[in-house]
Formats: sequence, C-alpha cells, structure tokens
Amino acid sequence: MTTLKIHNIETAPEKSKPFLEKSQKANGMIPGLHGVLAGAPGLLEAYQTLHQLFVDSSFNNDELTVVWQTINVEHACHYCVPAHTGIAKMMKVDDSITEALRNETPLENSKLEALRTMTLTMVRNRGHVAQDDLNAFYAAGYTERHVLEIILGLSQKVISNYTNHIANTPVDTPFQKFAWKK
Repeated sequence: MTTLKIHNIETAPEKSKPFLEKSQKANGMIPGLHGVLAGAPGLLEAYQTLHQLFVDSSFNNDELTVVWQTINVEHACHYCVPAHTGIAKMMKVDDSITEALRNETPLENSKLEALRTMTLTMVRNRGHVAQDDLNAFYAAGYTERHVLEIILGLSQKVISNYTNHIANTPVDTPFQKFAWKK
C-alpha cells in the first residue's frame, strides 16, 4: 500500500506536468517514482536533472550501474534495485556485475570493486572518507572528479530511495520480474 499519491499527467500539479510528459515520452510510461515525485514539482525536476547530469558524467555504463546499485542495495530500496536491474540490461551491462551488486558480493573487476567500495564508504560514513580510502580509489585508476561524481549519483539516489521508502512505491510492471529484497 502506498502512503503517498502517485500522480499522472491529469492529477499532477501544473508545474509537474511537463516533467511527467517528458517521462512518458522517454519511457513509454510514467514510472511510479516519477508519479510520486510529481507531488513536489521541484523534486521531480531536481531528480530528472540530477539523473541526466549523472548519466552525462565521466562514468561509463558499468560504472554508472555500480554507483546506482551500490547505493540502492545499501539503502535497501525495493523499487530502485529492480528498476536499475532492468536499466542495466538496457544499457548492456554484464549480468554478472548486476548480480554481484544485488547480492553484495565482490565484483570480479578490481577497478569496479574499488568504485563499489568507495561508494559504500561514502554512503556509510555520510561523506567522511579517510585519505587512505581516497588513495586506494585513486590507485585503482579513478580521480578527484570521480569522487565528486559519486556525490552527484548519491544525490540522485537519496531522492529516489528515500521517496520510495516513504511512498512504498509499487515496482513498475516491466521491472517486477527483477524483484529484490535485502
């Protein structure tokens, strides 16, 4: 049972309607999360903007997935883990990466594992990261820009994960086959 209203284009506040129309056009549907976010037009706009900025970051599709899913799993988001499993498939991310992230097992690729570890460190310590952790991340081939871009991805995921926890957003039909529970 949801605890927050899931809007459609007809019921949404006027300022949310263009963002829901954008979602409809991009996804062929309005994802439930977007329908909930529409209750606060600025939040829906912020989410869509952060999403696009993160997609346009210096991370490749595998790395985007590592950051998104690491945060989703750590936050135990019943909605975002299945959604990003489907998104990873659309992005042609190897299933072994997705499964390791969903199951919280180490990634075979050491660079991606360093990204997962840094993302977890940032989430668990609320941004307090030791210099040794940064040095290990840099030694894996990442830069200061990547540290900052993890924060960008984390900002997006805080919006979606926290909203879904409060709203108990039902998983969208296309992603139900990827249902997940921590």
